[in-house]
Amino acid sequence: MFDTILYGLTIGAILYLFSTGLSITFGTMHIINFAHGMIYAIGVYLFISLLPLLWGSFPLSLAVAVAAMLPLAYLVERFVIRRLYGDGIDYAIIATYAILLIGTDLIKLVWGSGPKPVSDPIGIPIQILGTTVQTYRVVVFICAVAVFVALRMFFSRHVIGKIVVAALKDRDGVRSLGLDVNKYFSIVFVIGSGLAVMGGVLYAPITVAEPYMGFHVLLLAFAVVIVGGMGNLTGTFFSALGLGQVIALTGRFYPAGADTMVFVVMTLVLLKEPIVDLLRRLVGKHGIGNFS
Repeated sequence: MFDTILYGLTIGAILYLFSTGLSITFGTMHIINFAHGMIYAIGVYLFISLLPLLWGSFPLSLAVAVAAMLPLAYLVERFVIRRLYGDGIDYAIIATYAILLIGTDLIKLVWGSGPKPVSDPIGIPIQILGTTVQTYRVVVFICAVAVFVALRMFFSRHVIGKIVVAALKDRDGVRSLGLDVNKYFSIVFVIGSGLAVMGGVLYAPITVAEPYMGFHVLLLAFAVVIVGGMGNLTGTFFSALGLGQVIALTGRFYPAGADTMVFVVMTLVLLKEPIVDLLRRLVGKHGIGNFS
């Protein structure tokens, strides 16, 4: 049973890394960004191509893949998403979904349609509470916790994070100080995209890379963000870990319904307002700048 719980924490960690970018995008720009799945998927395939070229070094290939995807993320924000500010959520969905489709076809054109497995970079099991678990999965969970702590510090202590939080509350007031709000929103957008690539690469040894991987993770990530609160990073963290457990525990007893249960939970949250109120009291007030 402990191995199931650890698997749930691993899946939750991956969902958090990916969902953070969606939460940041909605919290800052009020945009639902399907292009996030394109950044995620192409980043993983780029990592797979880099791995043999960089002497099989998993950390180095991960770092280069993330760095290489940041300019693409900026271009998407600068020339597509920024033009949609204030135009309604439907325009953003259509435009970013088109980008996701283009990215999927690009993957099939360059890398083919077949799945591409990635081996465990550690491959050493350890004993925890009498259960043999893969060290790699523990490392993935630790990475997610480290990212969560780093983001809390970034938005509460770093000048860029404070400007973003202030702009969320009073965008015109920040602009009156001579600050380019869009520039700072672009920074957090790129950060979220980099975390998505990181999550995809860390997930690759647990599953396999395939062209439509961005579609699948998007559905789960939207459930995470809705349950945790749109724009609430703390809520997203606990929601991802909780829904990761739902996937793992359901998969243990009824594998075919593992993903379905995520959306059952999401539906219950949407239907039962008292549950939403309880969740918000537990994770803090709705908003990207509150981490209490």
